[in-house]
Amino acid sequence: MYIPNLYRLNTEEAVKIMRTYPFAILVTVDEDRPIATHIPVEIREADGHIYVSGHVAFGNQQKNTLENNADVLLIFQGPHAYISSSWYEAENVPTWDYLAVHAYGKSRIISGDELETALAEMLQHYEVHRENGRLLETFTSGYIHQQMKGIVGFEVDITSIEASGKMSQNRNDRDYKAIVTELEKSNEDDELKVAQWMRERRNEVFHD
Repeated sequence: MYIPNLYRLNTEEAVKIMRTYPFAILVTVDEDRPIATHIPVEIREADGHIYVSGHVAFGNQQKNTLENNADVLLIFQGPHAYISSSWYEAENVPTWDYLAVHAYGKSRIISGDELETALAEMLQHYEVHRENGRLLETFTSGYIHQQMKGIVGFEVDITSIEASGKMSQNRNDRDYKAIVTELEKSNEDDELKVAQWMRERRNEVFHD
């Protein structure tokens, strides 16, 4: 991913985006043909490493590319919005603002107790705050083990991250403020989140 220095995010910012928007695109190559699956994943950090775990359906042929594969890509997409040049003070072209993370790493298959632990962590993430949330221990062991036959678990040890936060950083304060003001008029969730991200990072321009 091409990222001008102005838009490049550090690893801490990248991991925050990955955790906030964990419905990722898993990309591998099978006989010179790229294949991809859209799946929820879990992110954990341990011993200075970042790990991403998830699972695909047993019938998904991408499973055959996940054992000991050093060329795995996970794509995380944050909020994005069209930016109209009608909001600028001077003549210019429109653009698109966005947050995106490309995480590369080496994958391996996980199974048995390790896969069960990964599933328990995912359910904990999405169910613990719900009334009568269905955590792993609320299912019978036999049912869980039967369901596990229908999936293939994996973990990716992340080796490099490319993260872009293209959020109109190149605009002067007047245009920057105008962009945020216009986006905040929207009813679209992504546009409101872009505005929030921008406001938080140049908050001083909104207090003059």
